[in-house]
Amino acid sequence: MMSFKAWLGGLTIAELAQRVWKRLMADDIFGYAAQLSYYFLFALFPLLLILITVLGFFADAGTDLRLSLFQYLARVMPPSAAGLIIETIDEINQAASGSKISLGILATLWAASSGMGALIAGLNGAYGIKETRSWWKVRLISIGLTIVLSIVVVAGLTLVFYGGRIGSGLAASHGLGTAFTIGWRLVQWPIGLVLIVLFFSAIYYFAPSPHGQRWHFISPGALVGLVLWLLVSFGFRIYLHYFNSYSKTYGSLGAVIILLLWFYLTGTAILLGGEVNSEIYHAKTGEPKKKVSRVRRHSKHAKK
Repeated sequence: MMSFKAWLGGLTIAELAQRVWKRLMADDIFGYAAQLSYYFLFALFPLLLILITVLGFFADAGTDLRLSLFQYLARVMPPSAAGLIIETIDEINQAASGSKISLGILATLWAASSGMGALIAGLNGAYGIKETRSWWKVRLISIGLTIVLSIVVVAGLTLVFYGGRIGSGLAASHGLGTAFTIGWRLVQWPIGLVLIVLFFSAIYYFAPSPHGQRWHFISPGALVGLVLWLLVSFGFRIYLHYFNSYSKTYGSLGAVIILLLWFYLTGTAILLGGEVNSEIYHAKTGEPKKKVSRVRRHSKHAKK
């Protein structure tokens, strides 16, 4: 069984933290996070439309499963940003029927994957590698990861919201008794978190250009990225609760500014997780890490 230090590439936690800290500015993590916040903004609403369309196969608009999506957005995101998103999605739903959204799901999926494409470029920078795949392969990977994200969100919401009913049904049909039902309710939240960690691991494995990385069921960077994302999200909510001056400064644009700031913090957390995995990989292989230019990051076939 792999030891904890071997899992970290032979580094101690202090050594890993020091290496990551030194590479933050060299790899332009905060610059890539700012770029991600821009693409996330344009990818968010198409992605939510995809999720609502998928949820429509399980529950009609306005029922519990869809409402739970908005409730969890409100818990994780800053209140004003969540309110802006919910209001915008409601306006889009009123302007376009569900059948029209379903027919345009491929175009919607294409638009939603733009944020994942920007994340791929950012992780290439964090890993210190150049993109060697053609643009269409990068786009297909972006679309695939977007689909996986949609599945994870739907599965997580179904598990959390209907987990009790599922456990009771399984216990009744197989004669498992009350102990199973209680145990199921205790583990349904951890299972949801494991799904998110697995998605983070999938991003860090499939998104960067191939460079000899190995698949890890749960990678250190995935845990770091998830924990940082939860911390910055709830920390930002607390900060806005006591020191929210964006509405006074920007007026009606305050919610948009807050949403962009949350996207910036989210992108930073994800890229820092990739930076952790990158440093562990380079510690294991002993390969020097190179600085990657922000030009020609999408494909080796791009023109100079």
